[in-house]
Amino acid sequence: MSVNQTGPESEPTRRDFLYIATGAMGAVGLAAAAWPFISQMNPDASTRALASIDVDISSIEEGQAITVKWRGKPVFIRNRTAKEIEEAKAVPLDELKDPNAENANLAPNAPATFENRAGGEGKENWIVMIGSCTHLGCVPVGTAGDFGGWFCPCHGSHYDTAGRIRKGPAPRNLDIPVFAFTSDTTLTIG
Repeated sequence: MSVNQTGPESEPTRRDFLYIATGAMGAVGLAAAAWPFISQMNPDASTRALASIDVDISSIEEGQAITVKWRGKPVFIRNRTAKEIEEAKAVPLDELKDPNAENANLAPNAPATFENRAGGEGKENWIVMIGSCTHLGCVPVGTAGDFGGWFCPCHGSHYDTAGRIRKGPAPRNLDIPVFAFTSDTTLTIG
């Protein structure tokens, strides 16, 4: 009488090898078949090219603003006057509807002070904001409204010269994208 060993100490059989080889080949085949579907989810080259843009700000005079397009959204760039700066600095934070700076360059809970909404040290006259009303995404009109900043005529949201919501249905301040001054005349957004 012969005893067939089938315990953990038995030698691997040809059948065990075939199971492992078949499973490995199946996994490789599945990965090869899935790769085109996964790869097509990556953004194309034209989208990656819009990840950041450089804007020449040398021709923007004091009191003027331009609108550029970044990632399909309007971005307001404004060179504010001394009067607009003083008006924005004079606003007490407890009067603001949204107390947060909504500035992607700062911590999420940074207060909406003038300094946290401006272009940075030495560039306080500049403000860079995404030009979409935080109520329903309309594009506000510049140098308008009750506070001399931006006004969304669709539903009546009023923003001050620092882009902070002061009156109307909009729940938040205008968002500030990631940006940096790469020179005195060039601004990089993104």
